[in-house]
Amino acid sequence: MKVLAAMSGGVDSAVAAARAVEAGHDVVGVHLALSRMPGTLRTGSRGCCTIEDSRDAWRACDILGIPYYVWDFSERFKEDVVDDFIAEYAAGRTPNPCMRCNERIKFAALLEKALALGFDAVCTGHYAKVIEDADGNRELHRAADWAKDQSYVLGVLTHEQLKHSMFPLAETPSKAEVRAEAERRGLSVANKPDSHDICFISDGDTRGWLAEKIEMETGQIVDQTGEVVGEHDGANAFTVGQRRGLKLGRPAADGKPRFVLEIRPKENKVVVGPEALLAVDQMRGIKVSWAGVPIAEVESRTDFDCMVQVRAHGDPVAARAQVQPADDGRPELVVTLVEPMRGVAPGQTMVLYQGTRVLGQATIDSARSLSWDPAQVS
Repeated sequence: MKVLAAMSGGVDSAVAAARAVEAGHDVVGVHLALSRMPGTLRTGSRGCCTIEDSRDAWRACDILGIPYYVWDFSERFKEDVVDDFIAEYAAGRTPNPCMRCNERIKFAALLEKALALGFDAVCTGHYAKVIEDADGNRELHRAADWAKDQSYVLGVLTHEQLKHSMFPLAETPSKAEVRAEAERRGLSVANKPDSHDICFISDGDTRGWLAEKIEMETGQIVDQTGEVVGEHDGANAFTVGQRRGLKLGRPAADGKPRFVLEIRPKENKVVVGPEALLAVDQMRGIKVSWAGVPIAEVESRTDFDCMVQVRAHGDPVAARAQVQPADDGRPELVVTLVEPMRGVAPGQTMVLYQGTRVLGQATIDSARSLSWDPAQVS
């Protein structure tokens, strides 16, 4: 099989490519240039997609004896990931850029180009598993190592994309084993630190970065009853669940800290309140997609039991879900939690599971607590 190995420059993608070569596939390595100004060499573990990463990917391909290319996806990345990130924050939502990158870059733009060039599959170092059911349909499942499982960020993959996806690390029991294997293979990235945080915000200061991209205006901070308790420098820089940096001029009556409950960019208001009101009972999601063939209940629009996860490394929570038609006719995913979940923000992605199987995902459009009605805030 002709395989395109996406080489990030990290240890996971290097070992995944090595296993694809060892399995007898015709492998070509490609590194995605996602920025035209990647900056200086990185010495820590923050971010990804730097000059250093490109060189590490080249060294790995050289050792594996496979061709290596760099593809410039910087314009597509800016439009589909960076600009989307800014627009979502400007609308008062909290986006997940890694989800958008996997959806629109690695498994849309990259796979599309790979198939056009005659490749059969794209191989990545993600920790996730693809399984075929009795009818030959492909399903996405959690990896063997739940601590490193990345099926959440792959929840945006469609049935067609899963047909051409290869995850050689699926059954690997631990990251330590991947590093040991890289060491045995002579790969220089064996002990390279993991990347984290948002790759296009190199210093990790999301608030400061957004302040340069979104026009910030001072406005009111109000409590859950609508009473003004402070002033902010820009509502878009806050996130639901935030406690620090509120600088409230009036303490709560009970003396306990207050948290951001809601962001209202149109009114330029930030709503704060007690921690208890962060508990969400129901979420509504838009931009719904299914990882593989949808289960029967999706087609029949009946409710079904599932587990829902709203963060890459968050704990899944038991829920009942149902697909309903929204006012615009598009499908809307309504998820009612068995136990409340804390600090869910519009813009986040909720991924549904049954057992280890990923059913699909949706972008959270609204999240509500049954104990508090946001409409009371004027």
